[in-house]
Amino acid sequence: MGHLVTIATCSLNQWALDFQGNYERIMTSIAIAKERGASLRVGPELEIPGYGCYDHFLEGDTVLHSWEVLAKILESEEATGIVCDIGMPIVHKNVIYNCRVIIHDHNILLIRPKMWLANDGNYRELRYFTPWAKHRQWEDHYLPRMIQKITDQVKVPFGDAVVSTQDTCIGVELCEELFTPASPHILMGLDGVEIFTNSSGSHHELRKLYTRVELIKEATLKLGGIYLYANQQGCDGDRLYYDGCAMIAVNGQLVAQGSQFSLQEVEVVSATVDLEDVRAHRAKSSRSMQASESERYHRVEVPFALSNKHWSEVHDPTLRKTLEPRYHRPEEEIALGPACWLWDYLRRSRAVGYFIPLSGGIDSCATAVITYSMCRLVADAARNGDQQVIADARRMTGEPPNSNYLPTDPSEFCKRIFHTCYMGTENSSIETRSRAKELAEAIGSYHVDLNMDTIVTSVRDLFGFVTGVRPRFRVQGGSDAENLALQNIQARLRMVLAYLFAQLLPWVRGKYGGLLVLGSANVDESLRGYLTKYDCSSADVNPIGGISKTDLKKFIAYARNKFDLPILTSFLDATPTAELEPITESYVQSDEADMGMTYDELSIFGRLRKVEKCGPYSTFTKLVHDWGSFLSPTQIAEKVKLFFFEYARNRHKMTTITPAYHAEQYSPDDNRFDLRPFLYPSRFPWQFRKIDEVAATLPDHSGEGKAKVE
Repeated sequence: MGHLVTIATCSLNQWALDFQGNYERIMTSIAIAKERGASLRVGPELEIPGYGCYDHFLEGDTVLHSWEVLAKILESEEATGIVCDIGMPIVHKNVIYNCRVIIHDHNILLIRPKMWLANDGNYRELRYFTPWAKHRQWEDHYLPRMIQKITDQVKVPFGDAVVSTQDTCIGVELCEELFTPASPHILMGLDGVEIFTNSSGSHHELRKLYTRVELIKEATLKLGGIYLYANQQGCDGDRLYYDGCAMIAVNGQLVAQGSQFSLQEVEVVSATVDLEDVRAHRAKSSRSMQASESERYHRVEVPFALSNKHWSEVHDPTLRKTLEPRYHRPEEEIALGPACWLWDYLRRSRAVGYFIPLSGGIDSCATAVITYSMCRLVADAARNGDQQVIADARRMTGEPPNSNYLPTDPSEFCKRIFHTCYMGTENSSIETRSRAKELAEAIGSYHVDLNMDTIVTSVRDLFGFVTGVRPRFRVQGGSDAENLALQNIQARLRMVLAYLFAQLLPWVRGKYGGLLVLGSANVDESLRGYLTKYDCSSADVNPIGGISKTDLKKFIAYARNKFDLPILTSFLDATPTAELEPITESYVQSDEADMGMTYDELSIFGRLRKVEKCGPYSTFTKLVHDWGSFLSPTQIAEKVKLFFFEYARNRHKMTTITPAYHAEQYSPDDNRFDLRPFLYPSRFPWQFRKIDEVAATLPDHSGEGKAKVE
């Protein structure tokens, strides 16, 4: 041992355009890093303005205020004695770039612009930023006068360069660049860069963390090196939850890993590493041959070292210790991710709680249990002395500033901020009413139970008075049009009542403020369009709108044991039903019967349509192989055509869908993730004809396998 370096990375709960709060969280992370003896601190992508500013990045104010925050950091004594890698937008020669600014002791060492931008799925970086296309090239960037006064620098290097200290070399890689086939760390590593920093704005998606961890490990497994990964953590103003998990890897092994889900505003991850381990790992003939031929990066040379202590002075028990990556199971991710997102949304919206129409079905049940999980996280944080969580909880519960109230009991806190309501009609069953009441009692929510038949009847009578015709349900001899309209009346009136109660229940309880209404349509129902436009799917936010029915059931089974909620068994055993039609001896409404397909089938259709980018015909050709052992080609063709017909004719509903937590790769969210027309040729005549023609020619192998869709 001879070159020991203590380094730090972090996860920050930044908020778009909250320059003051973002500045304070950055400074807190720097202070913690210095307390731990770190000589290098790395922060998340665009941490000064917040990653989710979107079109605000096009405003000059966003860039101006980012410089103002950087000026405060540069002039502070707290940010001296440590190299800081900080993210912000910068205009260079009238072009807006997503940049990292490397600073040390009141000086800017390098501005490194992002070279490969994220522009898929939820990301639209090319809308605001331009990639730096001059690889291994740099230019002079002339600093704003406010910065010149602090740094005594007129210009600094801007471009694809690296920082060379007296003992090592540091290179920057930004978020998406790690995910590209030819990542910058490869060429930088071959040119002698030993420490790589990666600042990300990476959001949570179920089962995604494994990919990220493997890429970080792989980055230095063959190449050798030290990799610091920083990420935003929390809801910074929209549908995404950035899931933190700051990490440090050395030569392909993790040595430090932060939390993926947390209510903490600042989490710093640090480690002491030995630069000699990197050099020993790189002492391979084939690597040396490639390195000797590599092109040179411009080095910004600085007169200081990162390793400022002799190895005999360092007594860090974690030195040279590796760890196995920590992963949550999908059901745990559902319990934690949406709960953290709900907490951030609630406290930052300044509302005093949540309201949900509790139907007695599994979707609203899952939403309620996620909200209860949020209350459990708040209680845990309060017991651990998290002052920000305690202050937010006191404000939303109406406690005075000098109150000693601590939200350490999740059920008690739930009673204060979470409101549930069963809105029954003559079509509702005793079972769903009872389940809703028992669930509310189990989690502690403030529960209301009502019958809304008089309102439904009034609307029905009004229509009859105006038209002279009174609509009837199908089981009463009515047409399909009458049947659907009567169901939709009930569904839409529930939305109206939800907002009424959300506005007035705090007043009833002697409190000031309003409640946010929670939606509970899952991703499969949204994809299929199995919901009423402007019904209870219309709300303020929806924590399960990006989660499949299959995953929700697994989550409920997990929560039953983890949260000690035995009532959840009855939800799992119940048949999913909308309860919008009269129940008779021979008919009980069922979701899957109404849809003409199972929830498992919907998940498969969703992944093929979005993730595998299949149209109707490609979907059919793939499912012939997957389902051909238990369904005939003609049966598969009918299922494919039914799905795409229903998807197409209901796509318009996605234009008004409630903002939902993004958790699934096949989300049909129309806002920015899944951009499609909302007026389709719903019967796809050309595509469906080709499917029928091919299906007629294929042999039938059904009956040769197990009749199950997975």
